Amino acid sequence: MGAEFVQFSLTPILIGVLASIACALPGNFLVLRRQALIGDAISHVVLPGIVVAFLLTASVAALPMLIGAAGAAIVAVILIEAIKRLGRIEPGAAMGVTFTTLFAGGVLLLEQTDTSSVHIDVEHALMGNLETLIWFRADGWGSLLDPVALASLPPELPRMAVTAAILTVLTLVFWRWLKISTFDEGFARTLGLPVGAIGLGLVIAAAVAAVAAFDAVGSIIVIAMFICPPAAARLMTNRLEHQVLWSVGFATLSAVLGYVLAGYGPLWLGGSNAVSAAGMIAAVSGLILGLACLFAPHRARVGVGREDAG
Repeated sequence: MGAEFVQFSLTPILIGVLASIACALPGNFLVLRRQALIGDAISHVVLPGIVVAFLLTASVAALPMLIGAAGAAIVAVILIEAIKRLGRIEPGAAMGVTFTTLFAGGVLLLEQTDTSSVHIDVEHALMGNLETLIWFRADGWGSLLDPVALASLPPELPRMAVTAAILTVLTLVFWRWLKISTFDEGFARTLGLPVGAIGLGLVIAAAVAAVAAFDAVGSIIVIAMFICPPAAARLMTNRLEHQVLWSVGFATLSAVLGYVLAGYGPLWLGGSNAVSAAGMIAAVSGLILGLACLFAPHRARVGVGREDAG
């Protein structure tokens, strides 16, 4: 039993946990700034960039994917400005048209090209392929100390671990700046803090998390990872430090419980097939948020964000 768990479940669970945490960290500040849907926008924009990057480089390495996502983001900004000025419509409508059009373009590219050999197709783009990220060479817990076995770990695991570690370090290093600019932007400006650069850095951090998690959970399910754990954590406390810890806990719980329920839930209910692990993680995240809305100590709070002192 232990050998089967290490081989088939350990790495997908770890990747799911790391992806959830990496998304929850910037997600906390996006939620507090009332910019949670930036995660939605990013998830739509990165898809065509990732597909084009793969078609040009035939590689799914992190750097080409990030460059492709960045290029798609630049195209999105240019299109939004063009639509606003030429069509004279409000920014929200311009953003909605641009993001959905780019996402649709990415889906069409996937359907017209042969990318299924590296798990980049419409299904995996939407829901990821977390279930397939297994450790083939593992034969038990002893493999954790075997250099040969460790060399065969799914590349998504070290990539996601590095991403989560970098985002954790950056959150700690820029904690004071993030906190001040999030709760009182005017005060941050009087202190001379680069408020615009902080906001841009936060968006970049969210984009990096979305690209790193793409293989595991796709470009749509990741939205729940950005929003649900931080939003649920916000209802548990009125202190930012505690909120971030709560969000990490909720992110971890949703990843572990979601993966287990995806694999064994249908069997417990008499079914014969597992369901999407990423989809179940998102569903558990939503359930946690729903329970927080009903029972959390701060559920009655009307306003969240900059009004509170953190």
